[in-house]
Amino acid sequence: MQIIKLDATDSTNTYLKRLLHNNKTDDYIVVVANEQLKGRGQRDSFWQSEAGKNLTFSVLKRHDNLSTQNFFKINSCVSIALMSCLGHYSIPDLFVKWPNDIMSGTSKVCGILIENVVSGSSIKASVIGVGLNVNQLSFPSLDNASSLSLIMGRTFDLDELLERFLQELKLTFSEFTSISFDESLNRYEQMLFKKDSLSVFSKGANEKFKGIIRGVTKEGRLIVELENGLSTNFDLKEVQLLY
Repeated sequence: MQIIKLDATDSTNTYLKRLLHNNKTDDYIVVVANEQLKGRGQRDSFWQSEAGKNLTFSVLKRHDNLSTQNFFKINSCVSIALMSCLGHYSIPDLFVKWPNDIMSGTSKVCGILIENVVSGSSIKASVIGVGLNVNQLSFPSLDNASSLSLIMGRTFDLDELLERFLQELKLTFSEFTSISFDESLNRYEQMLFKKDSLSVFSKGANEKFKGIIRGVTKEGRLIVELENGLSTNFDLKEVQLLY
């Protein structure tokens, strides 16, 4: 497994995609940055991270003619691998906040951004970007962010954490072909933040509503039971779960 360590880059996902475009990549090549200058998260958000304190990296996973219908199975595999990795360090109250933020209690400790390379109806590769808050102790502009160090009261070895996650990721993807999509989705749903609890959502600029998360469709849409008892499915850009 090749690991490229950078002092700084705009975005590890962008850097890895440039390598992929130039055909300079092997399966599970990893790009790690001490500092990301333009790190990205879901909903075009900016990933804030103190240099040298956290893990900001991207991994390339190649696929053998994987149907685009299975794209959310990739999301679930990455989330399962991260949960297994953090569970090894006894991080408490771990959940996945749909679609793929990792929570400890009500605090966000990790964000995932997966960008798939598609040809026709097949996913050829996935660029898996991870931002994990590890040893950072202050998040002045992020009310719900935390780090492993703040939660556990100790510092962590970044290289050891990365190695552990990569082991879990390879193990999870090795099981990828042997388990059904339904089984993978069921494992993901068992980890869902606020599942089966009354929650508040925002839709659009000003609209808020209450509902209960019941699960996720195979297409990755969130299944929410509304107050009238009816269920509706939402895409990522259609709704946001409020804390």
